[in-house]
Amino acid sequence: MVTIPWIQQRLQKANNLTFSLYAALVAFGTYSCMYAFRKPFTAAIFDGMTFLGIDYKIWLVITQTIGYACSKFYGIRFIAEMKGASRAKSILVLIAASWMSLLLFAIVPSPYNIPFMFLNGFPLGMIWGLVFSYLEGRRSTEFMGAVLSISFIFSSGFVKSVGKSTILNWGISESWMPFVTGLIFIVPILIFILLLEQIPPPSAEDERLRTRRAPMNKEERKKFLKMFFPGLVLLITSYILLTVLRDMRDNFAADIWKDLGFGETSAIFTQTEIPVSVAVILILGLLVFIKNNYIAFMVNHFIVVAGFGIAIISTLLFRSHQIGPVSWMTLAGLGLYMGYIPFNCIFFERLIAVFKYVSNVGFIMYVADSFGYLGSVMVMLTKNFCSVTLSWSQFFMDAVLAGSVFGILLMVASSWYFRNKYLTMNSDTTPYMGGGEVQIAA
Repeated sequence: MVTIPWIQQRLQKANNLTFSLYAALVAFGTYSCMYAFRKPFTAAIFDGMTFLGIDYKIWLVITQTIGYACSKFYGIRFIAEMKGASRAKSILVLIAASWMSLLLFAIVPSPYNIPFMFLNGFPLGMIWGLVFSYLEGRRSTEFMGAVLSISFIFSSGFVKSVGKSTILNWGISESWMPFVTGLIFIVPILIFILLLEQIPPPSAEDERLRTRRAPMNKEERKKFLKMFFPGLVLLITSYILLTVLRDMRDNFAADIWKDLGFGETSAIFTQTEIPVSVAVILILGLLVFIKNNYIAFMVNHFIVVAGFGIAIISTLLFRSHQIGPVSWMTLAGLGLYMGYIPFNCIFFERLIAVFKYVSNVGFIMYVADSFGYLGSVMVMLTKNFCSVTLSWSQFFMDAVLAGSVFGILLMVASSWYFRNKYLTMNSDTTPYMGGGEVQIAA
């Protein structure tokens, strides 16, 4: 990958705030552009199109999600063992592969183009781990990770608005819309990848505060899972619930808004996501000021529980007609993303730092993601192949209420497990409040 010496030199000499802003914004830009190759097709309705008696769009969403889930399983090894020198090239190859699949999706008539959504989802599933690897293990990873993860919220709505506008304003067909939307973002993503590659590795001070990050072979991955297995099961199960609910809201937003009477409003996707993005980044960005890794790790548990609570309360208020549909979708989104985003930028970062375990976030994140998207696929299959007759808006409401209650119980149990493990490993009766944690080699 091309290097730009003057940028690299300035970043190496920059203070922590300047460096963090640069890295956060470049990572945000890269991942936001990636969404232009993944999410625009969900803004289409494909009204009246079916295959084997099932709505055509359902096939597309399920097929892409299966590809994305398979990518996460493959990424457990791929991301864990990735060397820094190959990251930018890998991102370029993966983006190109996903874009070409959208071209084939547009050229091949339906329903024979459905498999190309699998080929679109598979390469994109590995992009997050590659981008986040530039940010992990640093003093300001929370802030940078929060900014990166906001792209999940903002960009999904933004690219769907762009995709919808190409249909409404340019007359692009629903089949060609995903490829055309990707075309719009080709030059921006090339620029952001180039800028991302200029980020230097973590400093010695970063490693002292957050633990050294390194590739993990098969044996090291097994040791990590064995070390924290009960707690990881609780966390990953919570994450599965969040992934299912978040994917349902994201992939079928157009259908939910149609149920709620906003089917012809392209800006509605962005209208609800911008306030959610701002709120989440403010909440999670403040965690960078919590220097003690144990306290920050426990606060993360509380934030996820609070997010589940907001999702429950807003859904009950909407059901009782005390708030409108826009307020409900905004607040439900805020609650779900308050839970979902920490897992993608903070939770496992602080877990590694708390227990001083030389490893990398990408590995455990891809373990969680693989089961999360598998759960999402299973729910969609159940909804569409088991005679569930509820509309997407009603199905989403019921799922939010049931999933959030269970999620709260899981997170409370997780906080209890990790507190006990932390106290046991530090052989003290009170939570550790300073330097000198026990060193545990992977």
